[in-house]
Amino acid sequence: MCGIVGYTGFQDAYDIVINGLKRLEYRGYDSAGIVLENGNKKLEVEKTKGKVDDLVNISGKLKGVAKIGMGHTRWATHGVPSDRNSHPHLSNNGKIAIIHNGIIENYDTIKTMLTEKGFTFKSETDTEVLVNLVQYFMDLNSETDFPTAVRYALNEVYGAYAITVMHEDFPGVLVVGRLGSPLAIGIGDKEYFIASDASPFVEFTKEAIYLEEGHMATISLENGVDIRTINDNSKIEPEIQKLKLSLEQIEKGGYEHFMLKEIFEQPKSIHDTMRGRLLVDEGVIKMAGIWDHVEKFKNANRIIIIACGTSWHAGLIGEYLIEEYARIPVEVEYASEFRYRNPIITDKDVVIAISQSGETADTMAALKLAKEKGAFIYGICNVVDSSIARITDAGSYTHAGPEIGVASTKAFTAQLTILTLIAFKLGKHNGTLDNTSFMSLIAELDLIPKKIEEVLSTTHELVKNISKDFVKSTNFLYLGRGYNYPAALEGALKLKEISYIHAEGYPAAEMKHGPIALIDENMPIVIIAPKKGHYDKIVSNVQEIKARKGKLIAVVNKGDQQVSEMADYVIEIPETSECFSPILASVPLQLLAYYIAVYRGANVDQPRNLAKSVTVE
Repeated sequence: MCGIVGYTGFQDAYDIVINGLKRLEYRGYDSAGIVLENGNKKLEVEKTKGKVDDLVNISGKLKGVAKIGMGHTRWATHGVPSDRNSHPHLSNNGKIAIIHNGIIENYDTIKTMLTEKGFTFKSETDTEVLVNLVQYFMDLNSETDFPTAVRYALNEVYGAYAITVMHEDFPGVLVVGRLGSPLAIGIGDKEYFIASDASPFVEFTKEAIYLEEGHMATISLENGVDIRTINDNSKIEPEIQKLKLSLEQIEKGGYEHFMLKEIFEQPKSIHDTMRGRLLVDEGVIKMAGIWDHVEKFKNANRIIIIACGTSWHAGLIGEYLIEEYARIPVEVEYASEFRYRNPIITDKDVVIAISQSGETADTMAALKLAKEKGAFIYGICNVVDSSIARITDAGSYTHAGPEIGVASTKAFTAQLTILTLIAFKLGKHNGTLDNTSFMSLIAELDLIPKKIEEVLSTTHELVKNISKDFVKSTNFLYLGRGYNYPAALEGALKLKEISYIHAEGYPAAEMKHGPIALIDENMPIVIIAPKKGHYDKIVSNVQEIKARKGKLIAVVNKGDQQVSEMADYVIEIPETSECFSPILASVPLQLLAYYIAVYRGANVDQPRNLAKSVTVE
């Protein structure tokens, strides 16, 4: 959940680290810090509560002093955001510095042992325990070198981590390790980069090593990258990969925020998700991950979809899609609850994991349990070579491109696109979706990117103006039926995440079973009411809302009359098949959340208490 950057080479390490931290700030932004090895081979540390810009304000004197260093931007786990809890942390002797992403679950036991040995602690963090454990192993035996001491320490801890460590007696050396949290090593010309993802070094090199689970590496200009297993020190030959990420993809491109840019990228991201998979002229869907294992799906007792947050909402829509078109039973589970309720899983089950980052800790833990039980594991994620991509038996990348805004937008609609392709592919193979319906549906799916372009062009300014009327609202209710009930949940989540307005999503029919008590002239209600599906029932729900003077924002199809006449605000989207309506309806709801947040002065790309990739439980 935190951002790690490291560098050794010929450039100014301060600039590399600070600029890298700014690119990783989406991973955590309640504190930041930097450590450099100066010309006297001594460690210099600056750290502070706040954002990377706050770190820049106190650390400018370090510019130009070092060619090696590392930095950290934090999302707090152990200990409140504060200067002393910020990373890097130093060992008691002041010679070892560490930055860490993850959680050391047995830190308290180790801390007790170290305290008994005379170690003292300045922070409340689990990370300071780990750096002192490294010192302990070096003190224990004078012949134990730095990388070996790190390995010994990592063998004593359990939990999740990505770490980078420096030692002033081992100048020019960075030691990194990984278990459950991502870490990439950029390979340049006489320089090396460390980062939680490739964005901090994309303009310097197109070659990277993605450190595997349970591996560590010692990195220096003299000896290059030496990769070993943490448990037994076996040497590993590195696999160097070519980066597809470009600098343009991780810049705002003239938009005020990354979130707005990513909302407007959805026609392209959905097209990229379908490219090479949806071949309308040939009347086929090509998905190797499904086709190579199609009998696993066809013969499954059930499909279990595991996800968190926005991905869980995508999974709910996936349940509707797969059950309707492929006629396979589907259950959707919160990954965070799944493994703790002793679930019944067999080798006849197929488990689909959905994660934007491919690193979500809860989802990874649930997958490991499902794999142990013999289930077939299929992954849907956006990040190539991520942890979930590696653990699954097969899967599909969404190809949405980098998503920097913490609140997911284009990754969500790309996930829906993949789930739609899977449902149609399985339905055609199983014979539950006849050829005429299949051809009609894929032709309509092929038009969705153009229809999103239409939504963006016709609703952008309208939604921007509507948003001004709700800046002071304190509660919202989002309603939908059928496929659009999960879309209502997602719309409410977007508003909560970035504007800090309390919002709830409900099936519209459930409104009268409790939530209707909240409705008065001060309650804004967003209702998704396309003509396809349950329109007559939605009309009845709208009448119930207006009878209680609720402020109604209606998302309707172009030309709608009944709901539009009763609504206070009307947002029109093109007509489409019911199963595609959540994709189109989500776009104006994203814009609504975005502009309400902007007008409230919220930090849209970095909402409080959140981070993009949740790599801790």
